[in-house]
Amino acid sequence: MAGPVRVDHAVSSGTFSLDGETFDVDNNIWVVGDDEECVVIDAPHSVDDIMAVVGDRRVKAIICTHAHDDHVRVAPALREKVVAPILLHPDDRPLWELTHGGPDDPDAVLWDLDLADGVEIPVAGTVLRVLHTPGHAPGAVCLHAPDLGCVFTGDTLFHGGPGATGRSYSDRPTLEGSIRAALFALPEETVVHTGHGEDTTIGAEAAALGR
Repeated sequence: MAGPVRVDHAVSSGTFSLDGETFDVDNNIWVVGDDEECVVIDAPHSVDDIMAVVGDRRVKAIICTHAHDDHVRVAPALREKVVAPILLHPDDRPLWELTHGGPDDPDAVLWDLDLADGVEIPVAGTVLRVLHTPGHAPGAVCLHAPDLGCVFTGDTLFHGGPGATGRSYSDRPTLEGSIRAALFALPEETVVHTGHGEDTTIGAEAAALGR
């Protein structure tokens, strides 16, 4: 028996670099699936850290919420390890290329499949629905799992408010517009699993930011 679908979690530590600065960061690793198959949400610092959560399950996809290096750094290495496609919204190509090389780099690697708003990704008898939420990054997405009562927000929405917008390719009004349109439309009790830090709920963040 495959067992019920569930959300597994770990934290991986490393660095985030952009605009010539580097910071130490702890990233959440989220894995959604049952005992037999799963999807991995984001691929931050360590393949080993991710595989400790995956175990011996078959990975159907590596889904990137956005292409900042602390979310995609080991995605190609993880792809080789588990033989699963990398999914990313194409609007984040400029950020992806900062980490994995652009057209002039002979060693450049790309993701496999484009994410788009409204796409549903099946896993273990449930679905993750893609919500395109630009602002923190142009191709940032959130993944709503209605059957599980949760949404994976990457760096779009945190416990305590919207993600950062002080760096290249980010925009605060766009981010707040995305959050209000795509996330605050979800049920208030929806649990928010974030890219960094602790969980929150849609209701708590809507009350703090204002709908």
